[in-house]
Amino acid sequence: MALRVLHTPTNVGNHPQGLARAEREIGLDSRCVEIERGWFDYEVDEALAGPGTGAFTLEARRWRLLRRALREYDVVHFNFGRSLMPPAAPSLAGAGVVHVPGRLYARLLWMRDLPLLRRAGKAIAVTFQGDDARQGVGPVVPERHRRLAAGLDGYYTARGDALKRRAIERFERHADRIFFLNPDLGEFLPGRAQFVPYAHARPAERTPGAVDELPEVPVVVHAPSHRGIKGTHHVLEAVARLHAEGVALDFRLVEGLPHADARKEYERAHLLVDQLLVGWYGGLAVELMALGKPVVCFVDRETAERHAPPELVRELPIVHAAPRDLHAVLRELLTTRRGEYAEIARRSRAFVERWHDPVTIARQLRAEYEAALAERAGQRRSSRA
Repeated sequence: MALRVLHTPTNVGNHPQGLARAEREIGLDSRCVEIERGWFDYEVDEALAGPGTGAFTLEARRWRLLRRALREYDVVHFNFGRSLMPPAAPSLAGAGVVHVPGRLYARLLWMRDLPLLRRAGKAIAVTFQGDDARQGVGPVVPERHRRLAAGLDGYYTARGDALKRRAIERFERHADRIFFLNPDLGEFLPGRAQFVPYAHARPAERTPGAVDELPEVPVVVHAPSHRGIKGTHHVLEAVARLHAEGVALDFRLVEGLPHADARKEYERAHLLVDQLLVGWYGGLAVELMALGKPVVCFVDRETAERHAPPELVRELPIVHAAPRDLHAVLRELLTTRRGEYAEIARRSRAFVERWHDPVTIARQLRAEYEAALAERAGQRRSSRA
């Protein structure tokens, strides 16, 4: 019988849905169930509630999903650092979550499903995806993240970061496998946590544009989910300087669009400026590289080399730019380095094909699921001996 895997409770960045789909292709019975539909409107196997769903209806559906998890699945793979129970505070909620009336209810139930699932013999996995683990305040925060938090005026708080640490501790106690998508998250997670690449963008479904050189007026896009954490003001300042200097470009700020509409903008683009503060590329960069679009991003290679495969870091085709030199990097790419465009585009597509193929990543996770279940079986035999 095929291994039954539930990806839940959110579909942040479409990574959980991408994994579920790829796992089905390799023979697993995997399904992504989002408790509430996110505003990006990614396609998902099942969403229990939409924006207009009442709190009591939402909670009834949440409990029914827990019952399904206990009865119908072998592996429960959580994402965005959350379990099935309601988040203890908005800082851990992520996009689109209905906050239950009465925070006491949420605090009492927060992550209580983990020991229940463990006692039922389910293998538990969790993937941390970004600010569900990343912190800027507190005793375990690296200096670079402290500087990042200082420039974001309250984006990270002592209470929010403390809750993140508690969530990490609970997953460390109950989860069989812990994964993370950005290397810097390894600074906050247990030593056994494993880096995995984004698995949401299928190269076979994204055809690179037949552009061998930059057009006279190239389209440059930046698409922040949050302007502060993405460093958007640095992008706007750099673009304003380039316009003032007479450098030709058509800059497009993509915000607030469902993914299907935003993707049309990405397909028309020639260059993406991704995030400039956290030190790694996001899921959007993978989508653009799959389309053969060069990406400009701040990459903290020192941290990446500690937590990601060395070959992946060496092969990274992203054009590095810190906030202070973004203007100069963009100016060069759009003027004196225009002749490099086709080669960077080719390398970007090849990088995604090698490192971000969802089926390859699904095979890696299948091995981890099977190992976790075997470990559980061994523990049960030992306890009976």
